[in-house]
Amino acid sequence: NIFTWQPSYFSDLDETLPTVLQVFNNILHKCGLQCEGASAEPQKLEERVNVTPGNMPLQELKDIVLYLCDTCTTLWAFLDVFPLACQTFQKHEFCYRLASFYELAIPELESAIKKRHYEHNSVFADLWRRISHSRKKMIEAFHVLINQVCLQPILE
Repeated sequence: NIFTWQPSYFSDLDETLPTVLQVFNNILHKCGLQCEGASAEPQKLEERVNVTPGNMPLQELKDIVLYLCDTCTTLWAFLDVFPLACQTFQKHEFCYRLASFYELAIPELESAIKKRHYEHNSVFADLWRRISHSRKKMIEAFHVLINQVCLQPILE
């Protein structure tokens, strides 16, 4: 793998992880949810709008679910083929941040998808399939992280 041939990529990964974490923070922000420690900046008063997954436009909900699905699938695939990256992820408290994101966002998004009225049932089916896939890939990524960071060191 490329990290073996180019060890400096570990430092690139280390510098990139805050951007990956920001993806989750951006989704929370777009959904009107707040994650502990998600933003060090004060929120402007005029920015305080009560947007939730339940009342946002359908296209925006679709975009968020697609973005989340793509992010989670890519994240899991990367960790699955390169589990040594888990140590770098752990340095950024990734397990904690992923679990916090999951707890805040997934129930809200699932509820919004279920409660919304759709002109075509295929839109509901597609959104539900993608949010379910996102949930599954987050859990699988978390499993890879826990296995590599916590369990493997005990077994070795």
